[in-house]
Amino acid sequence: MIIAEVIEQYPELIRTFFANGMMCIGCPASQGESIEQAAAVHGLDAEQLLKALNDALEA
Repeated sequence: MIIAEVIEQYPELIRTFFANGMMCIGCPASQGESIEQAAAVHGLDAEQLLKALNDALEA
């Protein structure tokens, strides 16, 4: 899923992105970058990031 779409559908995840060092809100790349791609750019494990995002949605 594209970062901008995630933020639009689940604005509560902004804090999780920030907590992982991802300032996706104002980044032009977020308009076409997937969660996997963004994780790679930021040196994060995509599976761990997805788990953190899913955990935040379930909280």
